Amino acid sequence: MLRTTPEVLNLCFHGIGAPQRELEPDEERFWIEPETFEEMLGVVERDPTLRITFDDGNASDLEIALPALERRGLRATFFVIAGRCGEPGSLTAGDVGELARNGMTIGSHGMRHRPWRSLDDEAVREELVDAPRLLGEAAGAAVTEASCPFGAYDRRALAALRRHGFSRVYTVDEGPADPHAWLQPRYTIRADDTAERIAALAHEPRPRFPSNVIRSLKTAAKRWR
Repeated sequence: MLRTTPEVLNLCFHGIGAPQRELEPDEERFWIEPETFEEMLGVVERDPTLRITFDDGNASDLEIALPALERRGLRATFFVIAGRCGEPGSLTAGDVGELARNGMTIGSHGMRHRPWRSLDDEAVREELVDAPRLLGEAAGAAVTEASCPFGAYDRRALAALRRHGFSRVYTVDEGPADPHAWLQPRYTIRADDTAERIAALAHEPRPRFPSNVIRSLKTAAKRWR
């Protein structure tokens, strides 16, 4: 009998609590309250098909997320914007190291938080070579995973990510993921999400038709344009 690997649902968090820096336009839609975060972790703790990631490298990753994760024995991947390290409201290089020392995975979210579609050669080097190198030095371990800023990617960006040796790449295409796939969709947590919503998403019947097919077509279009 053919056995299939259970799909997972990757959750993408951004900021928790009060921002300590000026936010980008509409970014507040992705910040949640600490109480909501705790409730969502309660759902994750009970469901091994849910995985946790963070984008941007906000200070709340260390101040709020890390202690909450440790209390529950959970692990997460933190995709950090290397060029923001040390800026007010963002992680420092020391913070990145502390996350890594406490069992968290450090990934790259690039250098300057710009879309990875249509980058020139110099920008590719900065985003896909310099950024993970700096983060790896801070983490004390090679950084081999990346998440695409704004979920933006195309065939050229994916080819560059493969060429530079990234072992796994995360998007925000939503929907379930094969836990062993190179390209990993994620569900972006928004300010109006609840723990109940996350639990419902985790238990939706899979595959879902036609929404699942439409999502697959959209992802394929991104890859090949």
